Amino acid sequence: MRRIGIDVGGTNTDAVLIAGSNVVRAVKTATTADVTGGILAALKALSRFPEVTGQPIDAVMIGTTHFINAVVQGRSLNRVGALRIGLPAGATLPPFCDWPPALADLVRGEVAMVEGGHDYDGRPFMPLDRAAVTAAAHRFAAAGLKAVAIASVFSPIDPSCETEAAEIVRTIIPDAAITCSHELGRIGLLERENAALMNAALAELARETVAAFEAAIAESGLKAPLYITQNDGTVMLAAHAMRQPVLSFASGATNSMRGAAFLSGIADAMVIDVGGTTTDIGQLRHGFPREANGVVEVGGVRTLFRMPDLLSIGLGGGSHVEADGDVVGPLSVGHRLTTEALVFGGSRLTTSDVAVAAGMLELGDRARVAHLDPALIGRMLARAHAMVEENVDRMKTDSAPLPLIAVGGGAFLVPDAVAGTSQVVRVTHGDCANAVGAAIAQVSGEIDQVFQGMGRTEAVAAATGLAQDRAVAAGADAATLQTIEVEDIPLAYLPGNALRVRVRVVGDIGAAG
Repeated sequence: MRRIGIDVGGTNTDAVLIAGSNVVRAVKTATTADVTGGILAALKALSRFPEVTGQPIDAVMIGTTHFINAVVQGRSLNRVGALRIGLPAGATLPPFCDWPPALADLVRGEVAMVEGGHDYDGRPFMPLDRAAVTAAAHRFAAAGLKAVAIASVFSPIDPSCETEAAEIVRTIIPDAAITCSHELGRIGLLERENAALMNAALAELARETVAAFEAAIAESGLKAPLYITQNDGTVMLAAHAMRQPVLSFASGATNSMRGAAFLSGIADAMVIDVGGTTTDIGQLRHGFPREANGVVEVGGVRTLFRMPDLLSIGLGGGSHVEADGDVVGPLSVGHRLTTEALVFGGSRLTTSDVAVAAGMLELGDRARVAHLDPALIGRMLARAHAMVEENVDRMKTDSAPLPLIAVGGGAFLVPDAVAGTSQVVRVTHGDCANAVGAAIAQVSGEIDQVFQGMGRTEAVAAATGLAQDRAVAAGADAATLQTIEVEDIPLAYLPGNALRVRVRVVGDIGAAG
């Protein structure tokens, strides 16, 4: 297959063409304020090569930080109607109770809590109050709300209350963007509800962004289906991304890790991705990022859904360097590197300037940094190296040395030897590993469910079958499916040998996709 992978970072937008297992062409352009401008520029730069335009493109895969940036910066969010199903037990902590006040004020529309829900073993503890749901939907409509988030107690075990409530809301507000929490999160009501509320708040931005992506692809003359990369290193069709934009929150860093695995041929390693503004550190297991098992905060809000276990620090190729060289970052010139850095005639001393002066990097005009004190250069490099070693060690789960794959445009800041690692691996096209990871992405299916009345082997097999069904429904080729993660937890307090099983499978995009 011939695919184009694009990753929109805070500083650069990278694009690659991959044919089979080969990176044919790679380009890098500056990220623009409107995001799509950078994508269009990257596609135009890529299209100048005859090997790109000479044959059909099977798919365009885009990874973007656009949606998570909207939450963190509190912009472009729509107001949401929140429907909680769980009374009388779930009344103590209402929706938005643990959000930062400023963000809650932007997103909170109307809040309604009604009777219904299931217990931890799947038994209903209260029938759904359909009349109350209907009344809540009328309140949402009267307030002009077009986005609704629905969360019910233990809905990942039995989603029937959420799905029925969604049908009622849809009859009253036909054009509403409805998010059901069981489609996103895991067991844990508040965190799962928060993920649903965030997703609903991004509904309008998601529609506009995906439409702009599709327009950029069409304007570039390409005729190929659009996929958006997800937090777990896989992809979803653009239409699905419009419904569930939160699933792409951490896709940029995940793309880099998947690209690092692909380019190096190493499936189990630590990965450090040094961009223009930040450095992301994570661990590869079986070629995919290790997932966070606990709660992940996004914009100060606790959430619980598929997210990679990552550590981000303020170190990058555009990081500010103070005059003594001992302070590096977290501020960065970002995409303004080509105008503000010393080597380009600017006035801001950056890590890239120091690297050029040290002879580690060919960029801009080296004569502009010839005056830098060698002692300052040494102190800055020592500080950057210490930051790398300290934070790589924080992300390791045991003392065994693993390879460290260094990728990203700022990978020159990673030393050739890092304590606690077996080797530092640098790869061809490592500066665009994020776009490579997007281009090679597969389709996933995941199940997280409680099974009763069967043994462990039977329960895991049943969960695997359900996960495979979901992957095929999402567009995966059934013949290529492989299981990459299995987790089972005995639930001693439930009858019938209850076992909670989580299985994740991945497969290549099917021919029809």
